Amino acid sequence: MPVLPTTDGVEIFYKDWGSGQPIVFSHGWPLSSDDWDAQLMFFLAHGYRVIAHDRRGHGRSTQVADGHDMDHYADDLAALTAHLDLHDAVHVGHSTGGGEVVRYLARHGEDRVAKAVLLSAVPPIMVQTEANPGGLPKSVFDGIQEQVATNRSNFYRDLPATAFYGFNRPGVEPQEAVIQNWWRQGMMGGAKAHHDGVVAFSQTDFTDDLRKITVPVLVMHGDDDQVVPYADSGPLSAELLPNGTLKTYASFPHGMPTTQAETINADLLEFLQS
Repeated sequence: MPVLPTTDGVEIFYKDWGSGQPIVFSHGWPLSSDDWDAQLMFFLAHGYRVIAHDRRGHGRSTQVADGHDMDHYADDLAALTAHLDLHDAVHVGHSTGGGEVVRYLARHGEDRVAKAVLLSAVPPIMVQTEANPGGLPKSVFDGIQEQVATNRSNFYRDLPATAFYGFNRPGVEPQEAVIQNWWRQGMMGGAKAHHDGVVAFSQTDFTDDLRKITVPVLVMHGDDDQVVPYADSGPLSAELLPNGTLKTYASFPHGMPTTQAETINADLLEFLQS
């Protein structure tokens, strides 16, 4: 397997297929690079080089006890782009991966980057604070951590069967294979990484990071996102970005790159070619 050894001894698994302009995909919590299958195959067929990694503690990467924070996530991504010597890259981040991309750009600069895309992403900040009154109460995330620590397998079956893909909405037919694939990816990762990752994706404040990013950024968000609520995420990020564009999807769920892949891929391709 292709793996990148980090300076603190973590082996990061990655996929690197094709040639052409590179697109780097950062996945959501608690999944793996496998969650990008529909995008990797689509953009490979359109002549792009596609790269996706398993975040530390997730998928096939090393299950370590620490380093599960946005700075480490960003540093691992920077190490991967340097290892592969990427230039003119487009970075696409879904959910937690969107936070990873934002922190990477703000922390490591844009010399290797052409554009970025935030898909159903967690920035600017998810948790409710005095400065972010529209956020979700911390108790919501404390409950997720409790489920991960004590009831992970059942929790990882219930979340994709309901809110993640909007399968709890009237008239939406659940896709059992999609649910099981989410469970499979989640259970491949480490419980400690997933437990700590809840703090990383919910409590990290990306406000200043977003203001630093000057490359074009497309912010894609569904207005029926039950995981990262629309009003406190996509529109606010687009406003903070100096060169950001918001694209809103009516009734699309958090997991829209999978369930609405045809629409998402077409819009991503248009942004890349613009």
